[in-house]
Parts: sequence; C-alpha cells; structure tokens
Amino acid sequence: MHTPSVRQLTPAALQTMPLPAPGTDKEDRGRLCVVGGSVQVPGAALLAAEAALRAGAGKLQIATVRSCATALGVAVPEALVIGLPEDASGEIAPGSPALHQALEQCDAVLVGPGMSATPFLARLTARLHQMKATVVLDAGALNGGVSAIAGAPFILTPHAGEMAFMCGGRKEDVEREPLEHALRMARATASIVVLKGPRTFIVAPDGDAWLHEGGGPGLGTSGSGDVLAGLITGFAARGATPMEAALWGVWTHGEAGRLLAEAVGPLGFLAREISSRVPGILQHFSCGGR
Repeated sequence: MHTPSVRQLTPAALQTMPLPAPGTDKEDRGRLCVVGGSVQVPGAALLAAEAALRAGAGKLQIATVRSCATALGVAVPEALVIGLPEDASGEIAPGSPALHQALEQCDAVLVGPGMSATPFLARLTARLHQMKATVVLDAGALNGGVSAIAGAPFILTPHAGEMAFMCGGRKEDVEREPLEHALRMARATASIVVLKGPRTFIVAPDGDAWLHEGGGPGLGTSGSGDVLAGLITGFAARGATPMEAALWGVWTHGEAGRLLAEAVGPLGFLAREISSRVPGILQHFSCGGR
C-alpha cells in the first residue's frame, strides 16, 4: 500500500481552516446529541457532553440509561437529557422512539462513550448510515467491527486496542504501524479515522493524513478519550467539516494537555479538567497566539 506524505497538525495549519463564525444565537452553533453512558460508566457521557459545549456547540442533548438520566441532568443542567430503557447489564436497550426523534434534529451525533458493544449499538449504527448529521463513533460503538461501520462517512476515534479489535489483529502491530492501520481502516469504512495515542494520526479515506505530537503523557488518563470525542462532535455541530472537526478537536485536546501539564504537572490532572481550558485556547488562537 502506498503511504502518502503526512502533514504536521500545527496552529499554522489550522489557520488555513478557520472555524465557522460563532454567531450570536445558539441555533447558529448547531444541535448535537451524545448517546452514551451506562450504569457502570455514566460519567463518560458527561465528559463528552461538557467538552462539546466547551468547543462552542449551541444546543446539547444527552441520551443515556434511564437510571442515570436525572443525575446527568443535574450535573449538566445545560442539556436536555433523554432517559432510555436499559438492559440487565446496565446498557442502553433498543426501543425508544424519543431517541430517534431527537437524532433527526441534530447537526452532529456522538455515539459510544461509556458503552459496550450491544445489539442496541448495532441497530443504532445501521440507522445512522442514513443521517445527514456528522456522526462520531467512539468506544463501544467501535466494537461492532468494520462491517457494522463501513459505508457511511463517520468519524472514528479508536485507540490502539480498539483499532486492533476492528482490524482483527494485535495491539502491538497497530502501535508499530499506526499510520498504515489508520489508512486501511479509513479506506475500508469510508470514514475519517482518528487513531489516538502519543502520536495521533488523523486520516481520510482519500489518504489525506495528519500527525499530532503534542499534549504530553498526562492525556493518557481515564476519560480523556471521551473529552476528545466530545470536542470533535462540538466542532462538527458548529459547522466544521468532518476532517476540520477532527483536526481542531485533536489540536485543542493536545493544547489543553500541554497547559495542564505546565499548571498541574505532567501527570495527575483529570480528564474533567481538560475541556475547561478549551474556550481560552480558542480565544488565544483567534487573537493570533499559539
């Protein structure tokens, strides 16, 4: 397989793809829905949802298991929270017309944080193929394999272990040849692939490839990937193209990690602290800073 040249993701590169103007009304910045969380991991949906708002999205909905919906509604009072049926394992169960109605009104949708692969996710992913919204698949939504994803231009956000599962290979192989695996997955699924790690590759089906090498080891912490997925979805809701949303999400996530490492230390900051840095990062960028 021919390996294309890879561009470095830098502030100078992002200046060539500015974010849509923020506008003066929340309707101008898009509506998104985070479908995620479970009884075991309810906080993943919270981390992703808050990150989407910090990226500047206008209106937020969270769809999660019914037993956690009230707590999430209190934790994120800015969101409309939809409580969904849950199965015996504490995961979202199929059978909610309210969810499908909510999704139809969205500009961007994130599915999977805090979830395991379930029949619900398989059915929902099949339905998402028909949506016009930008769709980001993370965590549990990636564990259905390539056949469940292929055929729609999604944004996929796997780490090396999830990529290995999707490819049917070994994590060590993905870590040794991350770009090659990301390229193959992007082409097989017709999707943008964000292969997360100390070196994050962002790859399009046509071979357009970017590399980000910032943020530091502190970003390798529980919940950090949920924040990244939320940032990408928030930028997509604002009107960025799928590739632009992925690039802006990866860069702001890394820049937040860099700033937290300076303020707190290279290790020990929490995923919940990442997204609070994003508005300031965007403001500094818009004023000509790094």
